Amino acid sequence: MRRPTHEVKIGKLRIGGQNKVAVQSMTTCSTMDTEGCVEQCIRIIDAGADLVRLTTQGTREAENLRNIKAGLIARGYGDTPLCADVHFNPNVADVAATIVEKVRINPGNYVDPARQFKHLEYTDEEYQQELKRLDDRFCGFLSICREHGTAIRIGVNHGSLSDRIMSRYGDTPAGIVESCMEFLRICEREHFPNVVVSIKASNTVVMVQSVRLLCKEMEKEGMDYPLHLGVTEAGEGEDGRLKSAVGIGSLLIDGIGDTIRVSLSEEPECEIPVAQSILQAARVQMCKPEFISCPGCGRTLYDLQDTIRRIKAAVEAKAKVDVRYKTLKIGIMGCIVNGPGEMADADYGYVGAARGKVSLYKNKECIEKNVPEAEAVERLIAFIDKDLDSNS
Repeated sequence: MRRPTHEVKIGKLRIGGQNKVAVQSMTTCSTMDTEGCVEQCIRIIDAGADLVRLTTQGTREAENLRNIKAGLIARGYGDTPLCADVHFNPNVADVAATIVEKVRINPGNYVDPARQFKHLEYTDEEYQQELKRLDDRFCGFLSICREHGTAIRIGVNHGSLSDRIMSRYGDTPAGIVESCMEFLRICEREHFPNVVVSIKASNTVVMVQSVRLLCKEMEKEGMDYPLHLGVTEAGEGEDGRLKSAVGIGSLLIDGIGDTIRVSLSEEPECEIPVAQSILQAARVQMCKPEFISCPGCGRTLYDLQDTIRRIKAAVEAKAKVDVRYKTLKIGIMGCIVNGPGEMADADYGYVGAARGKVSLYKNKECIEKNVPEAEAVERLIAFIDKDLDSNS
């Protein structure tokens, strides 16, 4: 069961509530490079992203978001919202909020100074004074966002907790969560609901523990903000994909998460298919055909790997022109011993029956026995076509 949240409006995009889990990525070129950012945004959007984030270091970069947005509109990509990523300078967040649909701020450095890894001693009164300073500055930002219909992401990073939080709570999930809750309590008091929340860490265990604790703390205080999930600095290649799948997937399976980003040290558009695959593996959203196949064993009497390649090619080609194929699960099993049972989750199946012979299935029902292997892939596709048409 998905964790209940309220809906947040980000331009034409809706996050939370009953909306699908949104996928996003972030540009890597300089935000002063207008054409470079436009091109990168287009590649990200074409890959399937619902939102694009851009780093916004200073006021110049914030102002140039206007030119990037105009470039995207001119190219026909104006419906995808942009998010400004702001650190260290709340004045930049103020400017960005007048231009783009969403602004991300980092509680660790929004008003607190850059982290120096120093232990700070506060009396309770001094600590409350620091919170008052945060409160005063953040309320001004909320007023600008309210005026312009701008959404906010309160994005906590484990690696950038302020010295103030670290000194009082230590390097703990409790401290990570409190860093976020300080801002959320202000949003609640000011009746500003257009907020998405994230807690990220490069350590998947810390990330998962902290997000689960945040959910509990929000529930205690009657909050239901949507959550953005990600393992920050996940890396590249197989390592980055595995860490992201473990961290994000663990929470999605619990019903937690309304938007995700897979942070890879690769071209940003490479993140989107990985995110979609994680959503599918967690059974949150079917984004493409899924293939359930056994590893093969001594009972397998046909070339399993070659057959998988041929079936995937045929089904994926169909999915490009027929949307009904995008949600199909196809089982490809080496033998009759365990095949029908192990692929019970599949819509259609291909199971080795004897040397050179294959049986075809719909769900758990055998629809054709002892099909010559040379004809089996084509017969399977023909049956799927006919079956889908009959149910249309």
